[in-house]
Amino acid sequence: MTGFPGGTAVSLVTVYDWPTVDGQAGGSPHLHTASTEGYVVVSGTGAVETLSGNGFERRDLARGTVLWFTPGTVHRLVNGSGDLQVVVVMQNAGIPEAGDAVFTFPEATLADPEAYKAAASAPAAPDLSERERGEATRARRDLAIEGYLALRERVETEGPKAMQPLWDKAAQLVSSRTETWRGLWADGPRAQADATGAHLDALAKADATHLCDAHVGDPGDAAAKWGMCGRLETWDLRP
Repeated sequence: MTGFPGGTAVSLVTVYDWPTVDGQAGGSPHLHTASTEGYVVVSGTGAVETLSGNGFERRDLARGTVLWFTPGTVHRLVNGSGDLQVVVVMQNAGIPEAGDAVFTFPEATLADPEAYKAAASAPAAPDLSERERGEATRARRDLAIEGYLALRERVETEGPKAMQPLWDKAAQLVSSRTETWRGLWADGPRAQADATGAHLDALAKADATHLCDAHVGDPGDAAAKWGMCGRLETWDLRP
């Protein structure tokens, strides 16, 4: 049995309605270092703020909006209506879950790998109650907002070149994980792409062998989690 199509992962995000210091509600600004992320808005309204090679941009979100972000794009979900929900499609299933995201924490935290790790992983500490896990997630969000607002100001003043220090620090923070990621990529997205190539070769010869393995995949019920941008409903989509 193959995993979810294209080696992707999918989740349903109910965006946090917690207010922030700039008066907006929403999740933790962050970037992905190896994976493109896609949004399909299914309910509510809001916005997404981004920092990238295009500088600072803000796009409105409503039901039916589709957007995606390449690696390195800082994105911040803003919950305008209080009930914003987004289906998230992640490239390279397994790699984002293995830590390819980097939060926009303040520069001092980003420069200290141990401090960064402690702040980023606080909500996953063992033996926390649900209330404590939620509080830790909110504190992590607030720290990411603090760094994000300072970075956004620099980008608006200096242009996209102000992003380079964050990109450099992000690469340094994740560099030791890439061998693990390479295995996840090889067993997932690359394996699915190779399988498609083999199917095309077979079909060119009118060989239907792979069609005899037709089946339906069903991951079962979703698991609820405290995510970066909101409460997540996730599924185990591995083979």
